[in-house]
Formats: sequence, structure tokens, C-alpha cells
Amino acid sequence: MAQPAAPTPSPDSIDLELGMIGNGQINGLIDPLGRLVWACLPRFDAEPAFSRLVDSQDRGHFSIELCDQCAVRQSYHPNTAVLSTELTDRYGAILRIIDFCPRFRQYDRTYRPVMIIRRVEVVRGHPVIRTRLRPVSGWDASAPSTTRGSNHVRFLRHDQVLRVTTDAPLTHVLDETPFVVDATMTFILGPDESVKESVEAMGRRFLEQTEMYWRDWTRSLAIPFDWQQAVIRAAITLKLSAYEDTGAVIAAATTSIPEAADSGRNWDYRYCWLRDAYFTVHALNRLGATRTMEGFLRYIINLVAASGDHRLQPLYGIGGERRIEETTADALGGYRGMGPVRVGNAAYYQVQHDVYGTVILAATQAFFDARLERPGDQALYQRLCALGEEAIRHHDQPDAGIWEYRGRARVHTYSAMMCWAACDRLRRIAEQLGLDADAGYWSGQAATIHATVCREAWSDTHNAFVESFGGDSLDASLLLMHELGFLAADDPRFIGTVEAIEAHLRRGDHLFRYAAADDFGRPENAFNICTFWFIDALQAIGRHDEARRLFENMLGHRTRLGLLSEDLDANHGELWGNFPQTYSMVGLINSAMHLSRSWEESL
Repeated sequence: MAQPAAPTPSPDSIDLELGMIGNGQINGLIDPLGRLVWACLPRFDAEPAFSRLVDSQDRGHFSIELCDQCAVRQSYHPNTAVLSTELTDRYGAILRIIDFCPRFRQYDRTYRPVMIIRRVEVVRGHPVIRTRLRPVSGWDASAPSTTRGSNHVRFLRHDQVLRVTTDAPLTHVLDETPFVVDATMTFILGPDESVKESVEAMGRRFLEQTEMYWRDWTRSLAIPFDWQQAVIRAAITLKLSAYEDTGAVIAAATTSIPEAADSGRNWDYRYCWLRDAYFTVHALNRLGATRTMEGFLRYIINLVAASGDHRLQPLYGIGGERRIEETTADALGGYRGMGPVRVGNAAYYQVQHDVYGTVILAATQAFFDARLERPGDQALYQRLCALGEEAIRHHDQPDAGIWEYRGRARVHTYSAMMCWAACDRLRRIAEQLGLDADAGYWSGQAATIHATVCREAWSDTHNAFVESFGGDSLDASLLLMHELGFLAADDPRFIGTVEAIEAHLRRGDHLFRYAAADDFGRPENAFNICTFWFIDALQAIGRHDEARRLFENMLGHRTRLGLLSEDLDANHGELWGNFPQTYSMVGLINSAMHLSRSWEESL
């Protein structure tokens, strides 16, 4: 649904009121003024062609400015990833900018080029615009060299030539001089290839086919009765975060949006974290997004096959790359000037023992889902068994934990619980395959780890499970004990853990991951996925009305376009952290599925 026209934001302001476009190959972020402020080409983790989101200089953006603008209205076309921005000037003229990345079926395959299309339409009057087309070469933020044709300009970036083809007057576009718009104009940003047809006709055709694709895709989703639009938008965002070539799902489209103002907690999230895998697979399964789920499972299984030593990393590149060296892009000033801008993520070499359980939990789907073209078999089971043995060896060993502490290692309860989950799910797989002896072995190993966790991680003082063996801190990840099947929802130990976490980590209607100081001091903002976990835990223990109220509250903290970042200032409600955060959107989907009334009782 379209948002009401709002006053024009300041052109110098940047916040997370952004719209995401994409097609499974690239993505881009559009601000409320219709400016393209972030896009990495030719894939999610490449160097940025548009980087204004994390820069303090007037560069790295493509702006289409309406002169004398006084109001703006922005919305997605229903059930699509096509974004519309309507700008109104003080004389009543209205200009519409339509942004999308083409995606549709062509020649019996999905066409998803490295391409962004911007259509500029006159809705009313005689709008006067000025364009500022200022891509950058990459992380050094330098201006690329250009060459010009009659209807296109080529930007010679470090590792790619970006061609912009248009039917707008190129002189006005490049000289940034105002001009009157009296007909639809189209800008095609893409590879260095000639456009063989009318730019306007191509833009119109690609728009129609892309809208048709997304509407067909959303029509196939299994959605809850309640909160349908919120779930559909979250599902589309999750789909946009899937790199279709390999099946990888990135944590977020951005790098270095701080978790809190001036915190230094700036990380590059354009990679695939294994810790997200189980929850992402379950969200996709609940939605019925089978092809996307199967692609992600394929990516995970390929990582397992490539791990010759059976050791798994916390994260990988979207092509399965193992080395993701962390550097800083010193030429970029950072989001709102809050650097550094990091490229790569050093967490890839951390030791996190929860990854074995996460991968096995996700892969379990392949053995039980009859819809999949390539179901799990004995060969995959044997590969997973090797990971199960790693889980047994490491369940009581120190690691960096799910939250990737950089300065210390402990025996983290969540990691040990995930090692239990590895053995428990291998038992289920063995039973499914008729391997009774194997099932007995894994059942025994799971029982041993379960007993260890219950003995070493329980705190009589808190009447709860705590963050680490013998520790005293609370950790929101333990809200998942019921979700993972480690404890029943009515187990007094789970109820005690939920209540202790609430007492120590709840701030208003939101939840922190933990409250103890870490490498960067004490956390300042709530972690959105943890709030969703808390909502699910409340629902599980019977606090249904409160769970629904907190869920509605979280929906109210989304951007006007329905998206969420990683973190939230519990005092002021402002979003922080990388954007849009896949984990947060997955949490929204899963909580909606838990809380919604059924279709049968509602119709």
C-alpha cells in the first residue's frame, strides 16, 4: 500500500528508510528521495558502484532530483520487488521514479542480468529535474573514467565497465543541468553491451515481465492468515538476499552500518553465515518457497562436500569462498561519518562449534521433504556423520560462540546445545534410512551431551541455563532450547530460563543478545532476531497475548516499506546495523507463523 505523501527529507541525511531492489544476482538500495545510494556490481559481495550509504562525500549515488520538491511518497508495487517513488513540487507537478532489477523467465531459464532499470514518468504537470549520475570505481571511491556515445555513457570502473543507456538528453544528464520532463524516460544501468531496441520499449517490457514474475512467485507462497503483507514483504526480501547462482543467502546487503552510533561495531555482512542456515531453511519451508530452499540446501551441502578435514567455518563467501580477509576502505567516511568501512570479515577463521549442528539441522530437511528434486541419501548421510563426530569431540570445548566474541573463548552453552542437535538429528536421519544401529549410536551420543549441558550450564542462582559452562551471564540464544527440541516448552527449566533472560536482557519491549561487556564494551542496542526469539518463547510457554502484542510492536518498528535491520535503539526506536537483515526478516516470518490464527478458524 502506498504511503501518504511526506515532507521532503534533507538531501544530506542518510538513514535506514531504504527500499531494496534486486534479482538474485545484484541488489540496490534506494532512499526516500529516490536516490540509488548502494549497489555492488556484478554480485552481492563485489566492489560498490554506488556507495553513498557509507560515505560522507557527494559521490557514489544516482540522484534524480525534482526541483522545488516539497513532498514524497514511496511504495512497492503490490507483491513485487518493484519500487515506486513519487516526488511532488510546490507547483503541484508530480514525478514518479520506478526502480527494479529485471527478473523473469526467458528461454526456459530465469533471466537475472547485472542490470538496474530506472523509469521516470510524469504523473502530473511539467516537472523540472536535475540528474546526478556519480558512480564510483570501487572501494577507493574514485571517479571512473568515462566514454560517451550518442545515447549512452560508459564508466570504466576497476573491474567492470558500467554502461548507462538512456533516452533522456545525455547532455543534461552528464552536465547536471535542470530540464523539463515531458515524457517517460528510461535509464538502463548494466554491462557494457549495446541495447538493441528502443530503450523505452525495453524498460516497459522488462517492467511488465518482472512484475508478473514476482506476483506469480508470491502467489505460490504459503502465508499465515494474520499479517499477510508483512510476511510477503519479508519473503520477497529473503528471496532478494539469495544469490541464485550458488544458492547462498547473505546476512545483509550492506557493510559497516554500525550496530549502535559511534560504536565501532561495523561489520561486512555480504556473506553467508552458517548460524542462520537452520532458521532460514525453516522459514523458506514454512513459506513453501521450495526452489529457494533447495538452492540454499545445495549451497550448504556443497560446503560439506568441500570440507576435506570436516572442519566448518562460521561464514563463507557467496561462491563458497573460504578466505574472506578483513580490510578497511579508508576512502569512505562511513554511515553518517561513523567509520570504519570494513571489507571482508575476520570472523571466518574463528572457532564456532555450533556450526556442526546448524548444518546438520538444515540438511535434515533433505531427508524428509518429498518435494525436493535431490533428496538426501546414504552418501550425504555419511558426510554428515563426519560432522557429527566433530560435534561430539568439540561439544565441551571453548569457542567464540554464536555472537563471535573476538577477545575470548568459553564453552558456550548454545554451541554445546547445537552439538547435541547434530547428534539428535543424525539419529532421526538414521531412523529414516532404516539404520537402526546408527540410530542407537547417535541417540546415545545425544543423551551424553544433553546430560553434560544440563549439568554444566545450569545455574541455581538464576534458576536458568546460563551463557557458558560454569558461567553467570545470560544469553538470548538459549531462548531456542524449545525451538530446537532440547527441552519441552512446559519444562520448568525452560520456563525459568525464559524468565531469567527476560529479567536480565529485556529493555522495554525489546531484547539484547547479552548484557555483559565484550570486546567493544557493553552492548547499547537490542538485537531484533532475539526479540523475535523471545516472542516465540512467550508463545510456547503460554503467554500468548503478550507475544502478539510484542510482535505487533516489532512490526511498528519496520521501515515505511516493511524492512528491518539487525539492531534497534530500545529507547528511541531507531534502526541500526546492516540492512536489510536476513535474520530479522526470517524472525518475522517464523514468529508470524507461530502466532497467526489458522485459516480454518478465521474463515
